[in-house]
Amino acid sequence: MLFHTSKLPAEIRVSHLNARINEQRKKIAQTTASKLELLQLAQQLSKEARARKKTNQKIYVLDFKGDTAASAVEQLREEVTLILATAKAGKDRVVVRLESPGGMVHGYGLAAAQLVRLRDAGFHLTVCVDKVAASGGYMMACIGSEIVSAPFAVVGSIGVVAQVPNFNRLLKEKHIDFELYTAGQYKRTVTMFGENTEEGKAKFEEELQQTHALFKHFVEKYRPQLNVEKVATGEHWYGHDALDLNLVDRLQTSDEFLLNLLPQHDIYVIETRRKPTLGEKLGLHAAQVADALVPALMNKFAETLLKANSGSVQLRDPKL
Repeated sequence: MLFHTSKLPAEIRVSHLNARINEQRKKIAQTTASKLELLQLAQQLSKEARARKKTNQKIYVLDFKGDTAASAVEQLREEVTLILATAKAGKDRVVVRLESPGGMVHGYGLAAAQLVRLRDAGFHLTVCVDKVAASGGYMMACIGSEIVSAPFAVVGSIGVVAQVPNFNRLLKEKHIDFELYTAGQYKRTVTMFGENTEEGKAKFEEELQQTHALFKHFVEKYRPQLNVEKVATGEHWYGHDALDLNLVDRLQTSDEFLLNLLPQHDIYVIETRRKPTLGEKLGLHAAQVADALVPALMNKFAETLLKANSGSVQLRDPKL
């Protein structure tokens, strides 16, 4: 099933997880099981299909793998829009498999807002964390109706950080002047090249504290059972400790969580794949050609070198 996006050179693929896993089950059984066991498997699959038809509840699975800029938000917003346009709020469910160490405030603010769209529309949202949901990643995770964490997943880091190198002393040593012109008292609080004032640094710290307060308020809104002041220290915890602190609701991998739902629910995995541009295709093709040619050329060069140095001595498949 393909849905083409209008803004990005990408396509959305929807695959039926039940069909994919059941096909694999049958393939394995055909090789390892007896005739009786094959018959029992067929009956079991038929029974599960009837149960799913009776339940008539769909689960949509999204994947979000976050970088510093939260660039995957462009795919997430398209996938969320697709679910809102086709799924039944209050009946169907959404699962997000989330992996992110956090990043830019505005990027993760937008990513979190996409998940809020699902909650506001009435969907039960489960966020599964197998590896890490820290800082901006946890900002997204806390929106879930429930958070499922693997035992050693890294969770938390409810804090704000900013690093600004300053080269002003180096510039002075090299007798280089740096001039900055602004309109507005706090248009620039601290800079990389100018001499930062105590007033500017204090204002910058104040802005960080304001952002931290917004972060804490956001988490508190979606996880009222959490003692935010206790955990909003910038620290992170592994799954077991995160459970004790109410940062997560249960310990389980996303695979186990979905596998338990398979017999009773139709599960659809939504994946967005960006189409490579023509230039990227040409570049990829060139790289593939180079990968194929370079070893052959190196082998030929080595063979020629050996002939020149040792007369008629030849080696087959020389390796350098």
